[in-house]
Amino acid sequence: MSKAYDKRYFDTWYRQRDLGGKAALARKVALAVALAEYHLGRPVRSVLDVGCGEGAWRAPLLALRPKLHYMGLDSSEYAIARHGARRNLHWLPFGDLAALPPIKPVDLLVCSDVMHYLSDEELKRGLAEFARLCDGVAFLEVFAEGDEIIGDLQEMRRRPAAWYRRAFARAGFTAVGSHTYLSAPVAAAATALELPR
Repeated sequence: MSKAYDKRYFDTWYRQRDLGGKAALARKVALAVALAEYHLGRPVRSVLDVGCGEGAWRAPLLALRPKLHYMGLDSSEYAIARHGARRNLHWLPFGDLAALPPIKPVDLLVCSDVMHYLSDEELKRGLAEFARLCDGVAFLEVFAEGDEIIGDLQEMRRRPAAWYRRAFARAGFTAVGSHTYLSAPVAAAATALELPR
């Protein structure tokens, strides 16, 4: 049976269990913004949150940078119906990112706790669009084979870390640590010791 990202799902994992809580999310958002701004050399002005769910990243992002433009994409009909208009969330499955009309590439692309639930085919289709959507920094939080995880394990795919590294590199992104990846234009300006060997 396929998992439903409905009210029950979000109530269970984001309100009742609330793994990590608001403080952990705020630290993660601050890390992503700081690393993006370090590599961009300026404040983050735009964020695309792929697989945004209810748009949990929006509030802490706006708390740090009130003028930034935030847009979220998700396949949950419930999340979009409930929060879409107020939080600028739009319905679009990960594998259908090619259907997103042309947009100005964002400074920070976020995809947090999503990719390890996708099939190989859907994941590769979506990743193929990342370079078009982001010419800055991507925060790609994903859990790999061997990682100890507390949380939603239903339909989770335990791929080796090397699988993700290759997939992100094919998509045009260079790892710099802590789930952070540089787009090709930003990586071209990075110094030797900021990049992996």
